[in-house]
Amino acid sequence: MKKFRVTLLVICLVLLYLGGSDLNNLRHNYQIQPISIAELEGQAPTQEWLAIEGGYVDLLQAISTTGSVEVSAFLVPLKSSRDAEDYRVLLETRAPAIVDALKTYHFKLESAQDQQRYVQEHQELFSGRRDVSGMVMSGLISLNNQNRLAKLENDYGVDLPENVILFSEDKEPARVRGFLFVGVALLGLFKLVSRWKKPAESAAS
Repeated sequence: MKKFRVTLLVICLVLLYLGGSDLNNLRHNYQIQPISIAELEGQAPTQEWLAIEGGYVDLLQAISTTGSVEVSAFLVPLKSSRDAEDYRVLLETRAPAIVDALKTYHFKLESAQDQQRYVQEHQELFSGRRDVSGMVMSGLISLNNQNRLAKLENDYGVDLPENVILFSEDKEPARVRGFLFVGVALLGLFKLVSRWKKPAESAAS
């Protein structure tokens, strides 16, 4: 019984921590903040939920973290202009048009000439302007992705800018999950305290 109570206590504390993190994130990201790609490259964002305007994708520098045809997302540089050589924002996108185009380019075309022709036919998709909304990756998710990118740099020679900003397209703050986690955690703690009180009251009587 004691082991069960300890396990329940740990679960409640974890849920309380996760719920509190969600609520704190929601408090700082209650409304989406419009920002230009130039502003984002020049200064740290004041919140995570952003609408980035004026960016240009560079699909030829897109990164697949799986290296197989079964990939469902790509990391794509988002630049301040079509011809810019440097970038700071790395966009994680699952947009079907981009994913399908990159899978075709990397896995279905047999020659460099075919790839070049395909890029020319889809030039706006490969290097066009793309206004995006989503969230800057932070916390454990950001740390995990930073480790994955460091592995790509070491194993495959991928050249990434310092202090790269990882941005997940179409992601929004969790609006209900935090309240749910905190509510379940408080209910569990209440039941736990009630069960601890009963043996003490029985012993006293």
